[in-house]
Amino acid sequence: MVKRRVHVAAAAIVSRDSQRVLIARRPSTVDQGGLWEFPGGKLAPYETGFEALKRELHEELGVEIQRAQPLIRVHHEYPDKHILLDVWQVLTFAGEPFGREGQAVRWVAMDELFNYPFPAANLPILRAVMLPTEYLISDEESDDEVFLTKLERALREDGIRLVQLRAKTLDRDAYLARAEKTLGLCREHGARLLLNGEPELLKAVDADGVHLTSERLMSLERRPVAEGKWLSASTHDRVQLDQAARIGCDFVTLSPLRTTPSHPEVEPLGWHDFQQLVETAAMPVFALGGMTRHDADHARAVGAQGIASIRDFWK
Repeated sequence: MVKRRVHVAAAAIVSRDSQRVLIARRPSTVDQGGLWEFPGGKLAPYETGFEALKRELHEELGVEIQRAQPLIRVHHEYPDKHILLDVWQVLTFAGEPFGREGQAVRWVAMDELFNYPFPAANLPILRAVMLPTEYLISDEESDDEVFLTKLERALREDGIRLVQLRAKTLDRDAYLARAEKTLGLCREHGARLLLNGEPELLKAVDADGVHLTSERLMSLERRPVAEGKWLSASTHDRVQLDQAARIGCDFVTLSPLRTTPSHPEVEPLGWHDFQQLVETAAMPVFALGGMTRHDADHARAVGAQGIASIRDFWK
């Protein structure tokens, strides 16, 4: 049986204080009724995703989009259909949203989204909404004081809110000691910290999650951390992206997009191949490899969550 394909535009409408997002409850009379979702609807013939989004939000919520940017595109297979969710993050809008069609709508704090039941196709959107657009990967810095000074600057001045502690040159004890100091600094600035290493590190340092190398990713048969922790991984091709989805990674980095000084021998993906891989990834993807803040808009336009970087964020 050939499944029907359904293209839907959906909106993650962020409050003016950037702390909450608007969700709506599906009517009990429709498929998956009673579940919560991100507002939107099917594209009409010849509509683009953004055109459909503007129309749907006016019809459903009585608001006019003023500024929005691509967030994530989600492909999901149901028994009878293939859904493509074209999701936009609405940053500014005119009007006060309300359920014009009688549906319940609610502003929900970002960290409470997982308390609401959503259709399975919406789960990657929850992760994308909760993640920032910049992922800092720490540099190999031997001096702890210099390390913490650089990190504090990135958190305070640049607004970094997602950090991966990468320190391959440190032994386990030194890494854990640095991780404790890093965690304190991240907590002070409201940033999440992921440890680059074995998932068992979380037993010693209660960070927000773990980042897996591609080698460690491919060795696993199941998700190695609790659902309450974040799990990310390094990926470089379709096989690794599929494995990340299989074990339940929350997001990944995909690299190298460009040739980098640290790996000059590795063939870069380039924007075209990167976009092709991101299109069917089942989770948010950060572009990595030669990325700077000047690439952020381009990365979002081709489907990335944002950019990950060492050199551009770690000065």
